[in-house]
Amino acid sequence: MFPSMIGVSLRDSKGVPQVKSVTGNKILRILKANGLAPEIPEDLYFLIKKAIAVRKHLQTNRKDKDSKFRLILIESRIHRLSRYYKSTKQLPASWKYGTAVIA
Repeated sequence: MFPSMIGVSLRDSKGVPQVKSVTGNKILRILKANGLAPEIPEDLYFLIKKAIAVRKHLQTNRKDKDSKFRLILIESRIHRLSRYYKSTKQLPASWKYGTAVIA
């Protein structure tokens, strides 16, 4: 479960508006301290998930030029984010977006 989902469920079910104001730490820091943090940052994960969905759509709709263009934009956003996360050491330097990541 991702930090944003944890925050939403705490807000909706328990009435906790901000976890940081209660605990003094953000949700991701709490997860990292307990060794439960996700391997890939959340925003990058959801961009990869979106790219997979667009690729699947393009397999059945090959002439959809707008989706091809949007896939290029999504993948460029993935590359930009991965470059940032590599420079801040949140991703390993050897991490690459490609078919291995998608599978």
